[in-house]
Amino acid sequence: MKVLRNYILKEAFGPFILSLLVLTTIMLLGNLVKMVNLVINKGVDLILVIKSFLYLVPFLLAYTIPIACLTAVLLAFGRMSADNEIVAIRSSGISIIKLVFPLIVIGFIFSLILLVLNDRVIPYSHYAAKKTIKQIGLKNPAAALEAGTFIDSFSGSIIFIYRIEGNNLYQVRIYQPQGEGKPTRTIIAKRGEFVVLPEQNKIKLKLIDGTSDEADVKNPEIYYKLNFKTYFMTLDLTKTDSEDIKKKPKDMTLNELGEEIKKMNALSINATPLLIEYHKKISLAFSCLIFILLGFPLAIIVHRRAKSANFVMAFLIIATYYLLLIGFEALSLQNMLAPALAMWAPNIIFGSVALILNYKLCVS
Repeated sequence: MKVLRNYILKEAFGPFILSLLVLTTIMLLGNLVKMVNLVINKGVDLILVIKSFLYLVPFLLAYTIPIACLTAVLLAFGRMSADNEIVAIRSSGISIIKLVFPLIVIGFIFSLILLVLNDRVIPYSHYAAKKTIKQIGLKNPAAALEAGTFIDSFSGSIIFIYRIEGNNLYQVRIYQPQGEGKPTRTIIAKRGEFVVLPEQNKIKLKLIDGTSDEADVKNPEIYYKLNFKTYFMTLDLTKTDSEDIKKKPKDMTLNELGEEIKKMNALSINATPLLIEYHKKISLAFSCLIFILLGFPLAIIVHRRAKSANFVMAFLIIATYYLLLIGFEALSLQNMLAPALAMWAPNIIFGSVALILNYKLCVS
């Protein structure tokens, strides 16, 4: 039995490592392009960029480890089933339960590792990444300018830029909220230029061909449109100090979330988003065990040696799982489902299917 157990683990180990490396690398490459752009085009310190890049790895592992577990089980047992090794093992009197047991142990170990990762490592790395990104902005204000996204790094302004080429900006929109109940001041320009003042953590803008909202002298709460050929303004990046960044639920450990939930409940404030994050950290960790238990019977039933077929099946399972997770989370945010039930529902559904399929294999 020991020989068989080692053989199964050896068959699954190679596909697991390969899947983990490929998936993590692919996900990292998407961020690598942005980071290379920061170093080459915006002159950001390479050390800070590498730090923010490395802080992404634990977050990605929380997703790539469960996917790699599922892929490894499908590939290993799909090959064994297609070569009739499973039939030979069962005909020799070895039960399916003995085959599954080493996988259950491995799945449980991986789930515990992911629980520590979700509870301790990821909150730390996520928060540290935010502080590093803020530090990049403070050292190089130009790095805060990014095309195609809303930028709220500058004090009192939210900016959207359609295109950036060097120091030239195209289709610039600047929104300046004036407080609750008051209209937001808007500045729109066809193009513009900027000059960085790093020692002051500021950017000087020269906007060209646009309109701005200007307050009525008699009634400051009313604005009128002013057309301009050139318009100068200064953006201040010292909105908050990098050490004063407030932790979001994703940046909190389970203990911190628990304390925050108690605080919200004491103030009669709806703590649903915090409860969702609390249960999500735990449920996602145990997706490893669920995927392994589900992948084993599916690989034997589908009986496919082809790697492409197993990869497609893994993709469909993963896509369904995370779509369900997103859907149930949305229902919970609408107060239609309890947070605990919403976050554990995908595990319950997939776990039930896994138990049924494994039971059918045992009695067949």
